[in-house]
Amino acid sequence: MRIDVLGAVRAFRDDGSPVPLGGPRHREVLGRLVAAEGRMVTTETLVDDLWADQPPARAVGALRTFVAALRRALEPGRPPRTPPGVLVTEGPGYALRLPREDVDAHRFQDVLARARRTPGEVAALGEALAAWRGPAYADVTGSAWAERERVRLEELRAEAVELRARLLLDRGEGAGLVTDLREHVAVHPWREPAWTLLARALHHTGRRADALDTLRRARATLADQLGLDPGADLLRLEADILGGAAPSTAPAATWTGPGVPLGPRTTVDVARTLALAGGDALVRSRSDRLAAITAAERTGDLALTARIIGAYDVPALWSRADDPAQSRAVVEAAVRTLAALGPDAPADLTVRLLATVAVESRSAGLTPPERDRARDAARRAEALARELGDPALLAFALNGVFLHSFTRPGLAAARDRTGAEILDLATAHDLPAFAVLGRLVRLQCASALGDLDAASAHAEAAERLAAATEAPLVPLLTAWFRARVAAARSTEAGGPSPATVAAHYRTADEALRTAGMPGLHRGLLPLALLGLRLLHGRPAPADPRLDWGPYRPWTEPLVLLDQGREAQARTALTAAPAPPPDHMQEALWCLTARAAARLGDQDTAAHAARALRTARTEHAGAASGLLTLGPVATYLAEAERCADTR
Repeated sequence: MRIDVLGAVRAFRDDGSPVPLGGPRHREVLGRLVAAEGRMVTTETLVDDLWADQPPARAVGALRTFVAALRRALEPGRPPRTPPGVLVTEGPGYALRLPREDVDAHRFQDVLARARRTPGEVAALGEALAAWRGPAYADVTGSAWAERERVRLEELRAEAVELRARLLLDRGEGAGLVTDLREHVAVHPWREPAWTLLARALHHTGRRADALDTLRRARATLADQLGLDPGADLLRLEADILGGAAPSTAPAATWTGPGVPLGPRTTVDVARTLALAGGDALVRSRSDRLAAITAAERTGDLALTARIIGAYDVPALWSRADDPAQSRAVVEAAVRTLAALGPDAPADLTVRLLATVAVESRSAGLTPPERDRARDAARRAEALARELGDPALLAFALNGVFLHSFTRPGLAAARDRTGAEILDLATAHDLPAFAVLGRLVRLQCASALGDLDAASAHAEAAERLAAATEAPLVPLLTAWFRARVAAARSTEAGGPSPATVAAHYRTADEALRTAGMPGLHRGLLPLALLGLRLLHGRPAPADPRLDWGPYRPWTEPLVLLDQGREAQARTALTAAPAPPPDHMQEALWCLTARAAARLGDQDTAAHAARALRTARTEHAGAASGLLTLGPVATYLAEAERCADTR
């Protein structure tokens, strides 16, 4: 199987015969998965990318139809009821599983990466450039994701053209380059290296006057259209030619001239900035970060790799990853680098790598050994950072400590101490992103403890910081918090009606939908609406369109009970595992307690009661700062009555 996207999207079997991919939407789905480079793309993201303006009511169903048709086309011989091997379902979305050499865009990028390090790859680079058949994803029009990929790949293509020319000229093999470089300059008139290389190629072929004319035109173009003075390379070449120097050759070297795309260090710095913007920028930042790590690892430079991995110290608030596959890849890269550096590694690099392992190993969804590894990494990072006395490193390490402080229900007060230290460090040492994190952690903890006045004060302070530091994700979270406050007050005399609170939740959900945080967003609205109904003694929402996401195992028993399906509810309760140690664990234990009490399941009720006793003073779900199911004590009392263990 081979897939090409450097031109129109198309696929070929091993014998060279074309694969019938179907209509434009089918090709767009395939192209979007190619652009993810093997990582999972959530159903929600695919729907948003395919229907940017307004997805149709049955968008998810349509997407599944496209995926099913693509699977039949890509693996026509797959036996019925056997799992697909190319276009696979993974978590809440889909991923494309093909070797990188079988996708032209991936193959091109890998050849370019090797050529940056190894001049001998110049022939392979020429072959990779020859594989381009036009603009990338040429037949995917009107899609923002495709335009972003076209721009990115076109920039890499321009770099590859210039790198190949540079390597050939350095070896004295510039024959035939003039025509290619003239075309390249015509398409990219603002790329100074392109002008310099064209002038070098002309000089190499003995056309001294044409080379000087090219440099004069370059100077005029840069000055008249961009207001820029020529760079040092262009001026040096002009002086050499005017001075009668012979065409130069140089030792073959990797391309480091001006105008090349961002290298790993700069890429990860840009990615950190984009991450705070949310939306497409956040999604792209994660992709850029992983690309930078991959590029750094390929250099074989361990110190560089460690710094690239650890430089993305973007504060993390939520205990579910937005892109689990990407997070796993980052964690494994950090673990590999730690092992390769060994015990004598610089302490600051060790802290950053350990903190990265902790922050990227979000507690929900981990196996027990992975959870133990992440907690150990968090503890070690904190201890080392304290020894070093570096406040920025300590704030990053404490972020990992916070994310792994959900070891059991009822720990809001302990987490608040961590949040307070992060806030104090950030305030004293001008770390604005971590100051926002500290405020939001303290908001969550005050919310869990039912102190809505303190939580509101932290929300307002976080919003002020966000306005000053251009952090647009913060108001999305505080809007949810205010809906959570309204839900709590809807039970009071004169409080808002449940319908008004539900409208607040839906408005907050709509704003969060495109924020690039599926790990936070998925299942949140149904859980919030269920909590609101429980506060008012009403049945669980039964709308089949609601996506309960990762919370389904613990919500399903109550949903089934409220539909009168007691036998199925009992089966679902038995199948539900212990809730993961994350922001929602108190809420999920309370749902388990309520279902067990209603079903008279004494063993499960006793189990839930044991888990909830340490959280009796907290509010269920409120540790998220986003929703509430009411006081934990209410559900604990029900479980204890059922289990008769008071």
